[in-house]
Amino acid sequence: MNLNDIKDLMAQFDQSSLREFSYKNGVDELQFSKNEAQLFSEPSPVVAAPSAVAVPATSPVTANQEAVVEDAPSTSAQASAAEGEVVESPLVGVVYLAAGPDKPNFVSVGDSVKKGQTLVIIEAMKVMNEIPAPKDGVVTEILVSNEEMVEFGKGLVRIK
Repeated sequence: MNLNDIKDLMAQFDQSSLREFSYKNGVDELQFSKNEAQLFSEPSPVVAAPSAVAVPATSPVTANQEAVVEDAPSTSAQASAAEGEVVESPLVGVVYLAAGPDKPNFVSVGDSVKKGQTLVIIEAMKVMNEIPAPKDGVVTEILVSNEEMVEFGKGLVRIK
C-alpha cells in the first residue's frame, strides 16, 4: 500500500461516521480510531490517527470560532510567503529532529540544505520515514519540537 492510498483512506475515515477502522493484508496493517485514547501500562503497538481524535466530526462550531479559524490561515499564509516555503508533514506520526538522542539534529536554523537532504524523521506505525528537503535553500525556522506528534499537513520546517 502506498502513501497516497493511506492518505485517501485517512481522509475518507475522517469524513465518515465510523468510530474505528482496521485494514490488514499479508504485508500492511492499518488501524484508525476516533475514540479517545486509552492509557496502557505497556506501549501499544498500534498508532491511532490523532487528527480524528482531535477534531470530532460532530463538534459544534460557534460564530466566534469560525472567525478565528478563517483568520488563522491567512496570517500563516502571509508569514510563510515572507520567510520561505513550509515543508509539510506527509503523514501522521511522531517527529524526530535527530537520528538518535545522542546525535546532532539533521538541520538547524541558518543551515544550508540541498534538495533531498533529510530534514526530520517521522515515525508512523513503527516505521521511520525520512522527510527530504524539496529544494535547495536555507532553513529559516523549525516549526516542530523533538518527539512532537504531528498531523498530515502540519508545517515542519521553513526553507527560503
